[in-house]
Amino acid sequence: MSNLPPRADVTDDELLERTAAGEAGAFEELFRRQRLSVYRFAVHMTGRPAAAEDIVQEVFLRVMRDAGRYQPARSSVSAWLCGIARNCAWQWLDRERPFRPLDTESPASTAGAAAPDPLGDLTRAEGIARLRRAILSLPVRYREVVVLCDLQELSYADAAEVVGCAIGTVRSRLSRGRGLLAAKLAGQRTPEKAAKLGDARCPA
Repeated sequence: MSNLPPRADVTDDELLERTAAGEAGAFEELFRRQRLSVYRFAVHMTGRPAAAEDIVQEVFLRVMRDAGRYQPARSSVSAWLCGIARNCAWQWLDRERPFRPLDTESPASTAGAAAPDPLGDLTRAEGIARLRRAILSLPVRYREVVVLCDLQELSYADAAEVVGCAIGTVRSRLSRGRGLLAAKLAGQRTPEKAAKLGDARCPA
């Protein structure tokens, strides 16, 4: 294999194949293309930029070691990398929260959760920070499918490959996660509106 820099039209599949063959330029190009996507997934799962950077480094160290294991017939490169990042993120969560259940939820948190796509109706400025807080508060099994399908925009099939479950399970978890997310976002807006209303009613 040539060590010439890969062309822009070289696919991610080809870059992984060339990385497995020991081509440094292919690995560097793959890192350049996919680093931000892996980082976004990791930061949404952990809520910690520093942890997300560590996960990115660990993911690409594993890519250097295991690039030959990638099977293009099973998933896309993005999904394969998210699968590695998912394992790293779960390890981080286990270390950081050993006494906190990862998949608990309050029954009250689902009340009024009727919006099918809560990601669509947030204002850009204040909505992103609120969305991140709400995503981080989701039980992990729902959080990861919301991040994979709605933020990373993976197909149901690729998300199922990442998580290691059936497509139907991804669909049901995504529906549940969106409902919980809608309820949490609605709950975050309510105190803000109440505070504004109180300020308006109280004389100076």
